[in-house]
Amino acid sequence: MAGELEGSKPLSGLLSGLAQSTFHGHTGITEELLRSQLYSEVPPEEFRPFLEKMRGLLKSIAYADMDFNQLEAFLTAQTKKQGGITADQAAVISKFWKSHKTKIKESLINQSRWENSLKTMNWRVDLKSQSKHLDQINVPVAIVELELGKSGQESECLCLELDEVKLNQILKKLTEVEDSINTLANPV
Repeated sequence: MAGELEGSKPLSGLLSGLAQSTFHGHTGITEELLRSQLYSEVPPEEFRPFLEKMRGLLKSIAYADMDFNQLEAFLTAQTKKQGGITADQAAVISKFWKSHKTKIKESLINQSRWENSLKTMNWRVDLKSQSKHLDQINVPVAIVELELGKSGQESECLCLELDEVKLNQILKKLTEVEDSINTLANPV
């Protein structure tokens, strides 16, 4: 069985399938699909523990957000461990992580967001040229456009028109938020 699970192409495919199902939410990638496509000669009762071992390794690497030095140390330890992985498997895992780390990390970050995030912000200052009241003509107005949404979903645009008083109030609140964050991040 060990020889049947040694090939680098099937293992690379298995890791890709595990990443798709575990981190990117592709539900159609099942254990049976992976076994039949990549390890058809391996019986299910022997494939399942191997699959779970690889899934566990991939999750450990991803959730720890391992850099390449940590990855090498982790994989070296796994090769020396009883029932661990082979040096060839470690090399395939290392190569896989080096090419997929960024996408997996982005996916995990997106999954951890509960609310919309700010995608873009544009602003400009205009002068009012028309108004019901003469004293409001030629008064500067800040126009702020915020694009809000979740990754992979349609965004919504929020447009704000702020006079000088409202803009100063918002800037004051943002300064208070920044001060609070700095106090929490750098306790004395």
